[in-house]
Amino acid sequence: MRIALDATYSLGKNLSGVGVYSREMMSGLTRAHPQQSFRFYYRPHRLFKSLSEKLPPNASRRLLTGAPRADLFHALNQRVDRRARRTVCTFHDLFVMTGEYSSPEFRARFTEQARQAAANSDAIIAVSQSTASQVEQLLGVEPSRIHVVPHGSPHGSPQDASVSTAAGAARRENLVLFVGVIQRRKNVGRLVKAFERLPAGWRLALAGASQGYGAAEELRAVEESPRRADIDVLGHLTGEQLAALYARARIFAFPSLDEGFGMPILEAMSHGVPVVTSQSSAMPEVAGDAALLVDPLNIDQLAHALTRLAGDQELRDDLIARGRARVPRFTWDSAVAQTWAVYEKVMGASL
Repeated sequence: MRIALDATYSLGKNLSGVGVYSREMMSGLTRAHPQQSFRFYYRPHRLFKSLSEKLPPNASRRLLTGAPRADLFHALNQRVDRRARRTVCTFHDLFVMTGEYSSPEFRARFTEQARQAAANSDAIIAVSQSTASQVEQLLGVEPSRIHVVPHGSPHGSPQDASVSTAAGAARRENLVLFVGVIQRRKNVGRLVKAFERLPAGWRLALAGASQGYGAAEELRAVEESPRRADIDVLGHLTGEQLAALYARARIFAFPSLDEGFGMPILEAMSHGVPVVTSQSSAMPEVAGDAALLVDPLNIDQLAHALTRLAGDQELRDDLIARGRARVPRFTWDSAVAQTWAVYEKVMGASL
């Protein structure tokens, strides 16, 4: 059986959520099914860069132009230019179609691409129930074609699981950490205003590139804040630098307006950091009962949640324990197995 994967988004060191997903699917599927033949397809602008990537023994490299030559094609990032013999497409989010998070030109191009991908796919994988509902409602896809397969955790198991909560807490600082590209959708401006209500001695660290849509407006809230001296805008960090920040932080704040999944929530939980996040889109699915959920548009709610966590060690300990228990529910092995089950359904028999 020849299985083609769009590997375009798997390249580079500073991977987005889509890039992480692509890499995990590529490595997980080839490892779990060594008897199958996989073809990694790259769009023309990324093919040359892919040549430095070492491929699994049961995978080969191809140029993606038109329909891939394979029994099944899995488009890993909601783009299907041409239908293959059998086509599966993963949808990560559709918030570009519903929110003011991009230029009108990008929104129009994104919308057309999403509609084309839905029309050209035999089955659609959605990374959350929230995204599945958007695919059904915005693109008119019947529910029978949609399969929810959540992402795995960024870490195989919670970090420092063998370290007692008390010992871990002793290393923490009065630090609120946010991780993500600074852009309008991430709601950094409101986070800054909520942070201003924390007592003196607390700091806010913003870890992520400042290149997203509306970043200038979000950063203006930082520069104009009366607590500007307590806010660190760190830019993009390496994995090691980010891990060090997670080890220092006492609170993780992720009040995003829209997420197709929300990997940073699991990442914070895996590092033993209590989480405040939004009650909207996919974030409640990921956080469950292991985080404080707030209306991301309500600065008062966000400030109250931060203040509660800042002053209540027992609450922090409870959320840390709940988070560590929740992380193992999300594994890439499970995502790979569920994805393979979708392949079997599309092909009409066991592969």
